[in-house]
Amino acid sequence: MAYGNLKKKSKSSTPDPDYYVVEFKNKRIDYYIDRNHLPIEHFTLVLVQAERGRDMGRIFSKISQDNFKSCSQHKYPLEILRIATEDEINTIREIREKETEVLQKCEELVVFRGLPMKLIDAEYQFDGNKLTIYFTAGERIDFRELVKDLAAIYRTRIELRQIGVRDEAKKFGGLGPCGLPLCCSTFLKSFMPISTQMARLQNLSVNPSKISGVCERLMCCLAYEMSFYDEVEKKYPKVGDVFDTTDNEKIHIINVNYFKEQVTIKYEDSDDIHVMNLIDFKKTFDPDKEFLKKWISSAANNKKGKNPNKK
Repeated sequence: MAYGNLKKKSKSSTPDPDYYVVEFKNKRIDYYIDRNHLPIEHFTLVLVQAERGRDMGRIFSKISQDNFKSCSQHKYPLEILRIATEDEINTIREIREKETEVLQKCEELVVFRGLPMKLIDAEYQFDGNKLTIYFTAGERIDFRELVKDLAAIYRTRIELRQIGVRDEAKKFGGLGPCGLPLCCSTFLKSFMPISTQMARLQNLSVNPSKISGVCERLMCCLAYEMSFYDEVEKKYPKVGDVFDTTDNEKIHIINVNYFKEQVTIKYEDSDDIHVMNLIDFKKTFDPDKEFLKKWISSAANNKKGKNPNKK
């Protein structure tokens, strides 16, 4: 009986592993566990378990177990093995210099084979068991002969990985139209679908030159405030909607301003344009009882907040 209690206690006292995001060359990330609870800090260089062998990366951030489970795409969790030594850090620096030569040689082979592809980067795994070549292309490429050429020269596993133009911009970095470093090369770790409907909902021009980034795709930042617009849009009429007045006249919605809570209307038989606040518009043309109840309740709560001592 005593042994059973001891066994149960020792099992429950085993600490859970720590969970980390590890960053590799050119902002590539993956998710790892640390069973040994190493003294790891931000940017610490660590040796990690790879699918075949070992690799080296730096600690980007510590995350929760739930985030790890939702983000990691591996069947079994990969582990952080240990903190890198000075000799290993020097080795990875030599490997990075070697990658430049690899890319130049690969460029020569691409020209020799007449392949319509643009090479972006070369990346060795730390233990040398794999060499990955990143490239972009406008069509599907048959690169089997190129792989054979590279394998014969470098005597390691070769992987050619085709990436999109957004990934290319992420690898190279640069400045966006706002004048700040690209979001994808600083803090974005994944790309989300972007559409012109996002620009329309935010009353932005849909001119491609105005809403496209350096990758010539729609800017990722169009999605940053979409949760706000999705919520506030429900309260407002849509531009182009037509309402009837009590005098049997028709009004057209020509603009809405979510931040000033205003609706701009135009009478059908007149050139006069009127700007109304949202509450007056709802009372006059679109009596929405639920909306008005919520507004009255919100206004009352705000009034109490401003006068906490008033009874």
